[in-house]
Amino acid sequence: MATQAHSLSYAGCNFLRQRLVLSTLSGRPVKIRKIRARDDNPGLRDFEASFIRLLDKITNGSRIEINQTGTTLYYQPGLLYGGSVEHDCSILRSIGYYLESLLCLAPFMKHPLRIVLRGVTNDQVDPSVDVLKATALPLLKQFGIDGESFELKIVRRGMLPGGGGEVLFSCPVRKVLKPIQLTDPGKIRRIRGMAYSVRVSPQMANRIVDSARSILNKFIPDIYIYTDHMKGVNAGRSPGFGLWLVAETTNGTFLSAELVSNHQGQGAAVLPEDLGRNCAKLLLEEIHRGGCVDSTNQSLALLLMTLGQQDVSKVLLGPLSPYTTWLVMVFCVI
Repeated sequence: MATQAHSLSYAGCNFLRQRLVLSTLSGRPVKIRKIRARDDNPGLRDFEASFIRLLDKITNGSRIEINQTGTTLYYQPGLLYGGSVEHDCSILRSIGYYLESLLCLAPFMKHPLRIVLRGVTNDQVDPSVDVLKATALPLLKQFGIDGESFELKIVRRGMLPGGGGEVLFSCPVRKVLKPIQLTDPGKIRRIRGMAYSVRVSPQMANRIVDSARSILNKFIPDIYIYTDHMKGVNAGRSPGFGLWLVAETTNGTFLSAELVSNHQGQGAAVLPEDLGRNCAKLLLEEIHRGGCVDSTNQSLALLLMTLGQQDVSKVLLGPLSPYTTWLVMVFCVI
């Protein structure tokens, strides 16, 4: 490899995506060694390689070097360029894995970003596109990131293992972010959500709604859970169903929870009634945690506060997620 002076050096695969995002925002190159060096299958995984290709598409002049075994990565970020991009995501992780990073990078592009992502829209690991649309976009609007071109749309829904989903994300450019003062979450005003199903009976979604309402109706009357049953090419390649819920407070705070059924070949089948009740309980737990930002978007809020103006921003958070804890520690490095 070429000379790589003045680059930050890390070891291991943990937080690889976050390190690359912070490197891109700060303009500092990074070198990551010993990526799963002791595993039977060492090196970068397909979804990580796909994420690196995505960074290459939305930047101009990035320099990426990977050794033959894939255990060492050198990344020198280029200019965040934006424009119209299409990307096929790895089905090993959902589109939310890639979209979380794009939400951090998109406002700082040279040109407004308009990107089409294809892959899995809902899985059990990453935040779904639905939840990010319902919670992350309102949070970005608090920082002044808004406009007619600010959009996140699910064109096709795709479940594991086949995928087949398609998402459109567009974001305007905002070089300066507004400071925020989010210290009072307020009282829960209403609960909204969506039960979705693809390549299964439409009754699955109705059963999920009934079971979720049986829990939530005890606490608040203003509940509306939509049903979404996509057919044909819009239903992706694999069957499945799930539910996402969002509680909105009187002060504009959004708290979310979601659950997805097991995909084909993964464990025992999940009953729609169990999924609905468990998701409702997860939402109640998220409300109990408190804070003006839910667990999914804690790190996004802190990152945007760091990148904003020098005016003081304040946000009230509940218990920190492991990812947020790491991000707070790394702010003093990059």
